[in-house]
Amino acid sequence: MTFCLGIRVRNGLVALADTKIVKGEEKLTKSKISLTHSGGRQWWLMTSGLRSVRDKTVTYLEQKLQYDHAPAQNLFAIANLFGEQLRKVRLEDETALQSGNLQFNLHAIIGGQLEHDAAPKMYYIYPEGNWIECNEDSPYFIIGRTHYAKPILDRLLRFDTDTKQAAALAFLGFDATRACVTDVGYPIDMILHQSHNNVIYQRFEATDLIQVSQWWNQTLRNALQQFPMDCFQSLFSYPNDESLGSSQSS
Repeated sequence: MTFCLGIRVRNGLVALADTKIVKGEEKLTKSKISLTHSGGRQWWLMTSGLRSVRDKTVTYLEQKLQYDHAPAQNLFAIANLFGEQLRKVRLEDETALQSGNLQFNLHAIIGGQLEHDAAPKMYYIYPEGNWIECNEDSPYFIIGRTHYAKPILDRLLRFDTDTKQAAALAFLGFDATRACVTDVGYPIDMILHQSHNNVIYQRFEATDLIQVSQWWNQTLRNALQQFPMDCFQSLFSYPNDESLGSSQSS
């Protein structure tokens, strides 16, 4: 499976993708995020789903960008073109995949800022090739394992969150997912995209981040110990087990 998260806040974009691939008894490490140049600008792509569909779609996209199109000037043009190539691959391969009991299930997140984009943009592309844009009301997209990161992101992430805190929340979303499943894991790739020419890519191993993960676990334990229990005091006010049993039976 996969964990890919893209966050858009006022000051830029944060992207995080795990690299763990499980194939039967095999465990592989392979990047799920790619950084690309177009017209002197940079944009990035993350995907979840069948690797064969991803690779074929990206190959078609690269060919279109290199030979058939003038350099894209808005990121939505890249999203449109990726969707077109994804639909093409679907027509070519879906029947064969279904005969092998495989689902055509590629999801993608594209982020960046091209020449005519006023600010960094981010798009979610569905397996059907259509897309939605990330906006201020919903400032993140997740593909792959989506459930475990949502609670902390929905509680704490806002469009006016600064990029440092957004990067911290991206890591905590990954850390929660990694703790709950066996097919998401280190190393992780992260991109910070704050402006046209300020795009930073870095890979982190488990040893790089173990201290912050342990700090977060201890912080949660400390918070639990300090939890204000006054509102639940009636649950613990019975003097003995006999009175608790009579209350439950009444």
